[in-house]
Amino acid sequence: MSETALEPDLQIIDPHHHLWDLRPMLPAFPEPQHEFISAIAGAAHYTFDQLQADLNTGHSIIGTVFMECGAFYNAAADDHLKPVGEVEFVNGVAAQGASGLYGTGRPCAAIVGHADMMLGDAVNEVLDALTKAGNGRFCGIRHQGAWDADPLVLGPPFHAPEGLYSSDSFRSGFAEFAKRGLTFDAWVLEPQIADVIALAQAFPDQKIILDHCGTPLNIASYRGKLGDNFARWKNSIHTLAQCDNVSVKLGGLAMAFCGMPDDGPAKGVGSEALAAMWKPYIETCIDAFGSNRAMFESNYPVDRWGASYPVLWNAFKRITADFSGDEKAALYAGTAAQTYGIEHLLGT
Repeated sequence: MSETALEPDLQIIDPHHHLWDLRPMLPAFPEPQHEFISAIAGAAHYTFDQLQADLNTGHSIIGTVFMECGAFYNAAADDHLKPVGEVEFVNGVAAQGASGLYGTGRPCAAIVGHADMMLGDAVNEVLDALTKAGNGRFCGIRHQGAWDADPLVLGPPFHAPEGLYSSDSFRSGFAEFAKRGLTFDAWVLEPQIADVIALAQAFPDQKIILDHCGTPLNIASYRGKLGDNFARWKNSIHTLAQCDNVSVKLGGLAMAFCGMPDDGPAKGVGSEALAAMWKPYIETCIDAFGSNRAMFESNYPVDRWGASYPVLWNAFKRITADFSGDEKAALYAGTAAQTYGIEHLLGT
């Protein structure tokens, strides 16, 4: 489904998208397919051309931030250095966009990679290699910690251990990482937000970004319980916002995990309906964190489950229709630019 872009001149930095080619891996996933696998199967090949097509659907996307997703690892490298291949690949995509041949937008102007915090002191070797591979664009790490006791919630692609962010091994590597002045993206599920709170309190000088509004759940054993768990989620968000070193990404709600809508993929739900579903979560996050610590994200192509790229941004713009110009400037571009060190994109 497509729509004409609302507020087409409003500058946007999309601070969270992926690039991947999952086609060789899909046959390995068990049947029946998990809803997340079904959601991404329709976008199993998402690299420069597919991203560029989405960026040119009417909204003013002046730049993006790539988010690690375990893609294009270097098969010839030692295990701990394999993730460097992903940053090498994405830096090439960024260079392709920076050529100017495809327009003024700058895809992958900042790159968030992966390094295993469980390595302890040895994580420094990986961080050095990632920095070199990024050629000035590498800005941070995501080490996802999503876990649930119900294995049907996440499905086969995700294997974070319970309590990862609180483990001694993780904290040992994180302490080394925290010396670098890089960003840390945290992806957990709604019942786990307390893990991010504890991490942020233990490392108050480390910049941490909570992905996907904390991932409210409407899948597997959580299906139909969004309303029941909203108060718990809201309390966790407000508690986390008391940590000045944490910001939040506004999005991810169209994932199969969140089920807003719950009948994806891409069933043609319009931006008005999506805005109504997402508004309680988006407004709660903005109220807690403020516009200078919150940023809208596409989470593409994962959020293709519930929204096409132009419709997704229209839904966000409907939610913020009555916001001030300064608030919009922060939420759609300014906070992302400041967080990921790409302020040079503003005003271009």
